[in-house]
Amino acid sequence: MTLHLPDEHGRLRAHEPTTEPLAPTPGTPFTSRTVFAAAHVVADPYADVSPDSPAAVDWDATLAFRRHLWSHGLGVAEAMDTAQRGMGLDWAGAAELIRRSAAEAKAVGGRIACGVGTDQITAGSLAGIRAAYEEQLAVVEEAGAQAILMASRALAATARGPEDYLEVYGPLLRQASAPVILHWLGPVFDPALEGYWGSTDLDAATGTFLQVVAAHPGKVDGVKISLLDARREIDLRRRLPQGVRCYTGDDFHYPELIAGDEKGFSHALLGVFDPLGPLAAEAVRALDTGDPTRFGELLDPTVELSRLLFQAPTRYYKTGVVFLAWLAGHQAHFTMVGGLQSARSLPHLARAYELADGLGLFPDPRLAEERMKNLLSLYGVDQ
Repeated sequence: MTLHLPDEHGRLRAHEPTTEPLAPTPGTPFTSRTVFAAAHVVADPYADVSPDSPAAVDWDATLAFRRHLWSHGLGVAEAMDTAQRGMGLDWAGAAELIRRSAAEAKAVGGRIACGVGTDQITAGSLAGIRAAYEEQLAVVEEAGAQAILMASRALAATARGPEDYLEVYGPLLRQASAPVILHWLGPVFDPALEGYWGSTDLDAATGTFLQVVAAHPGKVDGVKISLLDARREIDLRRRLPQGVRCYTGDDFHYPELIAGDEKGFSHALLGVFDPLGPLAAEAVRALDTGDPTRFGELLDPTVELSRLLFQAPTRYYKTGVVFLAWLAGHQAHFTMVGGLQSARSLPHLARAYELADGLGLFPDPRLAEERMKNLLSLYGVDQ
């Protein structure tokens, strides 16, 4: 049937749903790139909670989605901002998520890296911030997962200059039992991280970031850059020490950054690979076989959807990610921890459905169509 979808001006437009999805097949991990999908959490829709309550998670559905990503050869980046860290999921919930997902990864042979932050505190001394990082690092290492050192709101609020970042990160890297991923999350994703690495001047901040990496050889597996600035990422990855990977976190320019150029390429750790997982996997396998043209044919058309999901205010991209998981049948409801399903408008969600449908992202297009129709009816949009 034809669906009538509202646009940003309140007008309805006709959309003919797709009937044939893409059918990428599961496969083993990739050979040409290391690729993580930052995965969302599935809320428990029956829990009697308020937006201020600790997150109530549907563990079965949450872990099933991670098995879905692993089945296509993707690694899972766990307990990151895509999992609503600091936006509905507190440290206690994140710690449980890390333990459960790491155990599941071990059971199925999936790759996993987990976020280490300081969200059990809101402020404090440098020593207190370092202790908070150490507590979380211990949880991740005890679970048998790789650590991702995330940017800290508490450190951003407390630090007075680059030297404070060196004082916190240095001891953490020295004590890490295995090479970690350093994550630079820009203020477009989290305004509280403005001036990270000790300066609002990105050239100066980049210098401090690279200083941290260079001072700890063998301790940094790679760096994840989430600044939505392709040129800056390319410049930074060319300055990394030999053997340190650059993981793109740029949800606007990921095809060109992963494809790379004559001087190198980026690996990937992306929130948008949550909804794009199977298609992204098929694209990266094209690179594995030396077919960059096919890689572009598959991944380039997804950028319009990604730019919509991550449009300002970018931190609310999680709503679109969970919405698409619901339409794709990975969960039975469109409910989010912290009530974040209300963070995007109906026209935004309608456009996300339209673009995802056009890409063939839904394993069962008929199910997606019926669910979209039901959502529209809740908003009073009759078909």
